[in-house]
Amino acid sequence: MTAFDFSQGPDRAGSDSIKWRRYAGRDVIPMWVADMDFAAPPPVLDALRARLEHGVFGYADPWPSLQEAVIEGIARDHAWHIQPDWLVWLPGVVTGFNVAVRAVGQPGDGVFTATPVYPPFLHAPANFGQRLVSTAMVRNGARWEWDWPQTEAALADGVRLFMLCNPHNPVGRVFDREELTRIATLAERHDLVVCSDEIHCGLVLDPATPHIPIAALDENIARRSITLMAPSKTWNIPALYCAFAIIPDASLRARYKRAMAGIVPHVNVLGLTATEVAYRDGGPWREALLDTLRANAARVEAAIAELPGLITTPVEATYLAWIDCRDFLAARGIANAAAFFEGAGVGLSDGKDFGLPGFVRLNFGCPPSRLEEGLGRIRRAVLG
Repeated sequence: MTAFDFSQGPDRAGSDSIKWRRYAGRDVIPMWVADMDFAAPPPVLDALRARLEHGVFGYADPWPSLQEAVIEGIARDHAWHIQPDWLVWLPGVVTGFNVAVRAVGQPGDGVFTATPVYPPFLHAPANFGQRLVSTAMVRNGARWEWDWPQTEAALADGVRLFMLCNPHNPVGRVFDREELTRIATLAERHDLVVCSDEIHCGLVLDPATPHIPIAALDENIARRSITLMAPSKTWNIPALYCAFAIIPDASLRARYKRAMAGIVPHVNVLGLTATEVAYRDGGPWREALLDTLRANAARVEAAIAELPGLITTPVEATYLAWIDCRDFLAARGIANAAAFFEGAGVGLSDGKDFGLPGFVRLNFGCPPSRLEEGLGRIRRAVLG
């Protein structure tokens, strides 16, 4: 029997949650933005209480035991041995990949990513006068894969930065060693920097698909890599705003820090406090969470498989299901899936924001009873 109870969560209705406030006063279950409806791990809450009781919130820098907890956690969980001076602390992963765009390219340069993808990827290049260059991933049976010929052709279009999302949001893939090696080979061939958003690396659901940081493959790709990680998704503390870049190459790290200068603020001390404890003591809570997420993922897959016109694929990591509604929309003459399901009482993310209209993303990081109610509403809407 686990000591952690994921059968229920705190009541977030009427709180400061953007997830829940979107539908305030309406009978809509929020299953869109990527935070979970579970309280943070007890060790994290205890550490935050102790820090509050200290009562002083002066300026702080990351301290040795924090760095040790992160380094040891990454070695333990991902078999990647990093050095303390590779760490660059950030207030968020979105900040991190925007800094990467600024550090690596010049106005007019291309920034590559594959769609569908986390929406801020699609907007980051234009923030610095650069061009988004993209290709579409393809669904091959039960999994999403790279279109390698199209990817290589796109990289020839003045691309300087390859933006990778692994584990992938929204399709839930954990890219394997062969796929990552092909990306690394392309990066070397085209002289690219790879910025890899690995924020969901602690949420691998399928033990057969362990997360491999692309920079851990070999020294060649490590020298041209910026890896972004954070405790925010795994331990459900996103609004504490603490993340870090891991940049093994000293020259690239210096460029990255110059791009941050005068713009990127220091990480707040509560975020740093929570990060240390999450990496050091959050393992048991994470394992219990993963059991709940695996069961939830299986329930989503089974429920969607029963509904005509809807298709999803197994989720290897994250708590996000990517659902193809295009056949259903065509059969029913419906223009927008997210709007349709919102009308049925379920708030989902719209696929067009990820670069692929006709899809929705469902967040199943919630108590099973809430998930069941949401799936029931989807079922009644589709079959009604």
